[in-house]
Amino acid sequence: MTVTLITGANKGIGFETAKQLLELGHDVYLGARDVERGEKAAATLGARFVQLDVTDDDSVRRALSTIDSAEGRLDVLVHNAGILETGLDGPAALRSFDTNAVGIVRVTEAALPLLRRSPNPNVVTISSSAGSFWAVNNPERPEFGLPLALYSASKAAATMLTVQYAKAHPGIKFNALEPGTTATDMTATFGIGRPAQESARLVVRLAAVDATGPTGTFQDEAGTLPW
Repeated sequence: MTVTLITGANKGIGFETAKQLLELGHDVYLGARDVERGEKAAATLGARFVQLDVTDDDSVRRALSTIDSAEGRLDVLVHNAGILETGLDGPAALRSFDTNAVGIVRVTEAALPLLRRSPNPNVVTISSSAGSFWAVNNPERPEFGLPLALYSASKAAATMLTVQYAKAHPGIKFNALEPGTTATDMTATFGIGRPAQESARLVVRLAAVDATGPTGTFQDEAGTLPW
């Protein structure tokens, strides 16, 4: 059985990804900061819960230690946890990068020993085309007018981390993706987006690729995107 960890999975795209991967037969560990919400979500789906705050080193280590003790390996890691700050100041910048970029480093570094024990290790990062230099400089793209400097910058960092990890660890697949504009808590103030279960399908597609699948790419439903 494929052992999978999803961060920030008690709601939104993470929750729907967990649901769909469970249906494919994955043994899913649902990571969430809030214990009550995380346990409730895991119980609803029939997943396993681990308390995991991607901004807290101790929390990350405990979560991966729990999986190590129970499974001895990790096959799939989905970086889903993220925040969207609409302000632009120092504290907001620190929160944005700590969650959306540094959190990826914390969890990946803690997970690497477990991933190396998998016959087909796979890391999927939910990034955004708001962090694509090509998209935000293209007047024909919706990202061109988005006033989300910190979100865009932190997601650009998330995508670059994906590429660098893929280069540094050729035995592990690392891919980032644009899941599509999705109706979640983060986008509620904008009143936009499709259902989370639709966006989760792309995450699931990358999470389920075999050993010959792509690595070091940034993708959406149409395929590999320019940076």
